[in-house]
Amino acid sequence: MKIEIPYLQKSFPLEFPDENLLAIAEPLEFKTAQSGEDALNKALLNPVGCEALSDFLNGAKRLLIIINDATRPTPTPAMLNALLPHIKAAGIPPENQTLLVATGAHRAPTEDEYKQILGTAYSVLRPRCIAHDSKNESETSWLGVTRNGTPVALNNALFKADRIIITGSVEPHYFAGFTGGRKAFLPGIAAFRTIEANHKQALSPAAHSLALDGNPVHEDMMDALAFINIKIFSLMTVLDKEQNIASAFAGDILKSFYDAVDCAKQIFCVPVSEKADIVISVAKFPMDIDLYQSQKAIDNGACALKDGGTLILVSSCRCGIGDEAYAGLLASSSSPENAISRIECGYKLGYHKAAKMAEVSKRATICAVTGLPKERLASMFIESAASVQEAFDAAMLRAGNNGVLSPKILVLPDGCVTVPDPALS
Repeated sequence: MKIEIPYLQKSFPLEFPDENLLAIAEPLEFKTAQSGEDALNKALLNPVGCEALSDFLNGAKRLLIIINDATRPTPTPAMLNALLPHIKAAGIPPENQTLLVATGAHRAPTEDEYKQILGTAYSVLRPRCIAHDSKNESETSWLGVTRNGTPVALNNALFKADRIIITGSVEPHYFAGFTGGRKAFLPGIAAFRTIEANHKQALSPAAHSLALDGNPVHEDMMDALAFINIKIFSLMTVLDKEQNIASAFAGDILKSFYDAVDCAKQIFCVPVSEKADIVISVAKFPMDIDLYQSQKAIDNGACALKDGGTLILVSSCRCGIGDEAYAGLLASSSSPENAISRIECGYKLGYHKAAKMAEVSKRATICAVTGLPKERLASMFIESAASVQEAFDAAMLRAGNNGVLSPKILVLPDGCVTVPDPALS
């Protein structure tokens, strides 16, 4: 069998015996007769759980629109194009409209990324678009504490508005359960200390992909909503395997989120017949921006990886490592077990990423095909290879040395959002 593994603007060829293939697990087909534009317009005209968008905007003096940064595949340009006519019809002056990029603890977008985020409306919207800076505490206000003890502080732009529209996309998330909805506020526009305390909850066994009930990370996000006493309208999308809009949901922040979750499960939860000896997991654009984001492909791939197997991450990591805290923790640890022990003794933001990676490294081999230096990867208990075939051949040899005569291979062409689940088959 010969297949092509995508990487930047090219692909890596991979060849292996047909009988070894367990599955090529992609997001499932979602059949719809409507275009993405039609889906957005239909959602806006038929909001769930709240008043019509025109009624929501009626009488608004200052509007805040919260949008995702460039690390997400959210179709923000299409969503803004669908929203802007409604905002114009409501008569809200441009100078009273603010767009806030929900960076969480990420850096602000570059100007090229602003163009990617705002699309054809860039020249019109850029002057009123700002990026959240989680480390600038003067830009946030402290509001209260969640049931898990997380202190909540959110961007002051919230409290200058009398209407808020949030936009986002909903797909599985490796410790929040799902992206979207409440994540626009926490971590999207939260203070660094708030994000750090929330992400520490990711160390809980209850914080994993698809999990909402009992997930302390999700609980924090839900509790933060209670501190916001401003009218909110939500527009959420679910993307298909080509990253086109499969469906859209608008209206009440919770109702639209849970409806989107139900749709996302139909697309991204993929049954596989058994666990594999070798998993090849690809971080597609834009999640290939760095190792911090690409790690999601490791975590999802590990869901269907046997103990002692090999997980091959394919990601350019075009902007490097990402957050340095997790990388430094791993590099200064003698083993994955030592890293986990140190994290339990003292948490810093980013260490949850190190913990998730170390948990996989404890029981399997991780090999990466990236643009990152070999020595840097090795310091994080990750082997490296120049091509997917090289990584695969080494994995096959390792399996044979472990007595596995016919290793089963699972390929995840969109590993950051695909959750392979042997329990579904």
